[in-house]
Amino acid sequence: MENQSKPIKRHISLQPLSRDHHHTLLLVWKIRKALKEHVELDRVDQYVTWFYQQYALPHFDMEEKFIYPVLGDQHELIVQALDEHKKLKAYFEAKGKDEIAYTALADLLEKHIRFEERTLFNVVQELATEQQLQAILEKQGEEVFKDNEADAFWK
Repeated sequence: MENQSKPIKRHISLQPLSRDHHHTLLLVWKIRKALKEHVELDRVDQYVTWFYQQYALPHFDMEEKFIYPVLGDQHELIVQALDEHKKLKAYFEAKGKDEIAYTALADLLEKHIRFEERTLFNVVQELATEQQLQAILEKQGEEVFKDNEADAFWK
């Protein structure tokens, strides 16, 4: 029998955040495609700034206020996650990003999402009480991702 990893069964309270992660991985793909095709960085920056303000910041806020407290701010996984959020915010907010900065942003975003999905969320899911998971579910809106295709440079 092949050693295949089974898909992660995500608790319903964490599913909206996992969907956000999917859209963020698409952002990573868009950045990498833009760099490969030499899209003007101003165009990329407009989209990335929009995504950061509309989706990444609220996502970080949700995780920091309602997910991370399940483990506590001294837990090594939370220390790592908060450090990565801080670095990501700095990359997103930097002005005049060049190709190197966009590559670093895309790489860190992908690494961070993989860490949260494969490690952090699994531990949260395992250790959270049913009441904590229910509270997380109640704090999330029913917002559906609506992409900004005003300048779909990735198509």
